[in-house]
Amino acid sequence: MPEQTLLAFDYGTKKIGVAIGNTLTRQARPLDILLPVTREQRFAAIAGLLAEWQPDAVVVGLPLAADGQEQYASLRCRRFANQLRGRFGVEVVLVDERGSSMEAQSMLGTHAPDDAMAAAVILQRYFDALERPEVSSSRHGMPT
Repeated sequence: MPEQTLLAFDYGTKKIGVAIGNTLTRQARPLDILLPVTREQRFAAIAGLLAEWQPDAVVVGLPLAADGQEQYASLRCRRFANQLRGRFGVEVVLVDERGSSMEAQSMLGTHAPDDAMAAAVILQRYFDALERPEVSSSRHGMPT
């Protein structure tokens, strides 16, 4: 697989965590927390990140209920993913984000905003799934 740069988003209506990584190192790192007030500001900030980092694809965390079922927030994230695909023409992969915020808080060890770290956790899950051949053959084992 050729090296690819990926951006990941932990989408929320008030804050969006952003992380970056690449398929060569398969390591994700927190990048930024976007605090857009309007839809236009949200997509302007994302356009800036896409222009700066030129990712080959983006990963969006998909919030699922504890039992794996979709919930209202899942629909909002799917809509966000579709908007990214439609506005920017980027490949979008949805990754189960259950527990990512709790894992991010644990990694930070503080009550600091964890959105960018949660995005890094989501992206790391994507990279980890690439390493398991039985999972990667099924679209990385991630719900779309």
